[in-house]
Amino acid sequence: MSLFSTPFDPAHDRALVTGAGNGIGRAIALGLVGEGVRTLFADVNAERVKAAIGASKTPGLALPWIGDLSRPEACDELLAAADVELGGVTHFVHSASPPRREADHALAVDRRTWQEMHAVNLEAGFHLAREIAKRLIAAKRSGSFLFLTSLHAGTPRNLPHYSTAKAGMAMLVKELAKTFGRHGIRVNALVPGAIAAGGFVADASLAKHIPLGRLGEAGDLVPVALTVLSNKLSGYVTGAAFVVDGGLSLTNWFEAPDVGE
Repeated sequence: MSLFSTPFDPAHDRALVTGAGNGIGRAIALGLVGEGVRTLFADVNAERVKAAIGASKTPGLALPWIGDLSRPEACDELLAAADVELGGVTHFVHSASPPRREADHALAVDRRTWQEMHAVNLEAGFHLAREIAKRLIAAKRSGSFLFLTSLHAGTPRNLPHYSTAKAGMAMLVKELAKTFGRHGIRVNALVPGAIAAGGFVADASLAKHIPLGRLGEAGDLVPVALTVLSNKLSGYVTGAAFVVDGGLSLTNWFEAPDVGE
């Protein structure tokens, strides 16, 4: 039997994917379901979740959850739903993130937008990961977590609320990996490039900055995401960041924003 033929154990593995209604989160959630993993599709938009589950070839393995993870109580509600619907989570993917607006540069972003971006990306990610880890540790079970960060965790994006939230997540991955590793729980980051999916509307001209010559698609990240999530394929990998960007990180294409005089 090929090493790659059964990357997950459908009898025991259960997944929770936030931001599963569209973009990269949706693609990864569908990939997990395609591998036979019962998966909770969490998103703020009910129509998107319905459409995502409808796109699965095995919709019986996909379960919906709708809520706004910028609310701390919603995180607790999601954890409770995962306990009931899945009987616990072994594989956690945190892809949820509020929309980005190019107008929200350092002199324009308001407090609410700043707080929401950090709440969904960083605070919800930490709370969910810690509580899932506690459950796994108590049950003496291994796990695998994957956080969607960004190239702009280390490079200015003219969106300070977004870049700082992703930078925080990048360090959170390392902190959690170091703490949870002794319990058999791996924590890694997936770092997308210019992916024409979800809330990112990419300018086609950006392709000239990408060595592989094209913008990315959500599906480009799925093989790497599933490989890293799989304890069979990546059981000795934790605290790592996997860049999937077609080579875009070899250059910084952003100029400072025009804020007027």
